[in-house]
Amino acid sequence: MRKAIRIVGILTFLSLTIAACTQQGSAEDAIEAYLHALVSKDVVRAVDKSCLDWEEGAHAEASSFEAVIVRLDGLTCTPSSVSGEQTLVDCEGKIIANYGGEDQDIPLSGRIYVAVLEDGEWKMCGYSTGTGE
Repeated sequence: MRKAIRIVGILTFLSLTIAACTQQGSAEDAIEAYLHALVSKDVVRAVDKSCLDWEEGAHAEASSFEAVIVRLDGLTCTPSSVSGEQTLVDCEGKIIANYGGEDQDIPLSGRIYVAVLEDGEWKMCGYSTGTGE
């Protein structure tokens, strides 16, 4: 009986260890979370959802929406290209920003979002032009 309890304990420990080492979420989830942080005007969360190289960009983008009413409409993201720890993500929908009572649509489909796997978690890491840059 003690041997069975010990084996169950070891298996539980191993499965928890393996779960802790696996990647968190998906590339498209990371981009969607980043976009939600932007329209929520949550600079801290936008930076948290960004890779180290994109933190300044995240801060600037999130800060740019502070003085306007902003919302997401029709957001859907899908991976378009996977290369190791980097995934290019295409998104549909738009950010609607209201400047002084007038809505301005910012289409999401005009950009290719770059997600990278950093410390076991997918993070937003800027944009790609689609030309290898």
